[in-house]
This record gives sequence, C-alpha cells and structure tokens, in this order.
Amino acid sequence: MSFLWLAGDNESVTSAATVPQLLVVYHSRTGTTRQLVDGVLRGARAAAEERVVVSDRHAFDAGPEDVVTAAALILATPANFGYMSGAMKDFFERIYHPCLERTTGLPHAIVLKGDTDVDGALAAMERIISGLGWRRVLAPVCVVGPVESDDVAAAQELGAAMAAGVAEGLF
Repeated sequence: MSFLWLAGDNESVTSAATVPQLLVVYHSRTGTTRQLVDGVLRGARAAAEERVVVSDRHAFDAGPEDVVTAAALILATPANFGYMSGAMKDFFERIYHPCLERTTGLPHAIVLKGDTDVDGALAAMERIISGLGWRRVLAPVCVVGPVESDDVAAAQELGAAMAAGVAEGLF
C-alpha cells in the first residue's frame, strides 16, 4: 500500500485509496487517439497536484472495479464506421451491469477521433452512458481528420479541467 503525506498543522498520513482517482479509459489502434490521450494525461497530471490520482487503462484492461473506484472518468476512442471502437464497446459490455447501480452520477467526459465523422460514435456512447446514469461534466473533445497541435491542446485542457474539478470537489 502506498501512502501520501499531507502537510498541515497536524501532520497526518492518508492512504492513497482516500485520494480521488481520475480514470482515463482509451483505445487507439493507429496511435492518433493515443496522441489525444497523452494530452489528456499531461493536462490532468499537471492539474492534479497530488490531490488526484490520474490513471489510464486500455479499454480491454479496464474493468468494473476500476470504474467503481473512480471519482471521474474520461473515455477516449476512435470512431470506426460511425461507431465507437470495438474495444470501447467491449469495455461497456463488461462494466455495464456490474456498474449499473453502483456508479450513478459518475462524472465523465469523452474524447473522440474520427477520419470523417464522430457523430455516430458520440451518439452511441451517450446512449450507453445515459443508461448507466453517468453525468457529463465537460463538453466532448471531437477531432475529425488529422490530429493537430490545437486538438492536443484541447485534450490537455479537458484533462486539466477534469482533474481540477475532481480535486476541488466540483464533480
């Protein structure tokens, strides 16, 4: 078990389990979505200031317990054939019922990368997320076409805003 020292008038030790966690679940086959995820993680880790644990899991590796223990979630996926990636769909299929009544109100945000369109993927994700009862707290970052530096900056800003919101108890 790891510990985090919190400074104050009465110095104390707090288990890392009591520090809220921001979980980033992603899939990237070609690497372009991963560029956006890297931006999300840079922004989130810079804003977390040791008040939030920022972790990332590939969609095939993330499970219900990861989601249940998260204070907030960022989901990042490519848009393939007008839908989210198969890996992200697999993630939702594995966590849906175990998380259905345990994660109502979970704050989340979405990052999507598509070559020509992301609308179908966004709509599909929002339908599933609505069924889970999660709460969108930030507008999605949607990138169509090549990933540019402005897109990575937007992803970084999303990560920073989510981490700051979790740290401050806003979400």
